[in-house]
Amino acid sequence: MIRRWSVLGVLVLGSLILAACGTISASTALDQWATSSNLSGALAQLRLDARHAVIELTARSSSTKMVRTVCSVLDLETRQANASLPTPDAQTTTLLSAAYTDLGSGANECYEAGSSLTKRAVATGYLRRAGAEMAEAQARVSAITGPS
Repeated sequence: MIRRWSVLGVLVLGSLILAACGTISASTALDQWATSSNLSGALAQLRLDARHAVIELTARSSSTKMVRTVCSVLDLETRQANASLPTPDAQTTTLLSAAYTDLGSGANECYEAGSSLTKRAVATGYLRRAGAEMAEAQARVSAITGPS
């Protein structure tokens, strides 16, 4: 009976030691994810691409070909950024997912807009909302990881 308790005690102690070795803080996990996924660079590029798309969408003189080109680039960048999800933080994942969804919807609507001012306005709305969502996600990451 004593041997059984000794074995059980060793197993419990060993499990606790292993569990302690494998844990990192939420802050560290998110910071490492943000670095490995190049979050800052990806968001900066997405903002630039979205801004370029909005400029083309709101310029009446922009050709359908030009609008489709910038929207295709935005769609590609959005898909690449979305591939880095999920994050170690559920709320950050939710925020980024919403932003990437709106960017993708905006890029698709933009591509289909052609010369339709109504469709161009819808696409612009998606892209502007995505900008706010990206800012909120970046603020969440900064709040958890600290200033970079």
